[in-house]
Amino acid sequence: QVQLVESGGGLVHSGGSLTLSCVSSGINFDWYDMSWYRQAPEKERELVAKITDTGSQSTYGASVNGRFTISRDNANRTVYLQMRSLKSDDTAVYYCNAVPGATKTFLRGREYWGQGTQVTVST
Repeated sequence: QVQLVESGGGLVHSGGSLTLSCVSSGINFDWYDMSWYRQAPEKERELVAKITDTGSQSTYGASVNGRFTISRDNANRTVYLQMRSLKSDDTAVYYCNAVPGATKTFLRGREYWGQGTQVTVST
């Protein structure tokens, strides 16, 4: 059974920092690109950051670029999201996502989601 379990969310003041973690089980973690998405109330889910299976490349949504950093520890099957200079607009449920890496064509079509962790930024 595949599980992605997020943690680290909470309430933080504007300008503060948080680090989210997502621990995986049931998959070969280093075969998967890992992403963080977020969804605010009445808004669509949006990509926050993505890191390739090897960790060699990462991309960020425009609204978080320069403030958030995604990283991964393949040995511990964990992906992180360091969030700095948080704003009220960052308030959302943050979800961990796994999709097969570009070279893992035999896994094409698989996609997994975590249950989400709430981040609330107060002004």
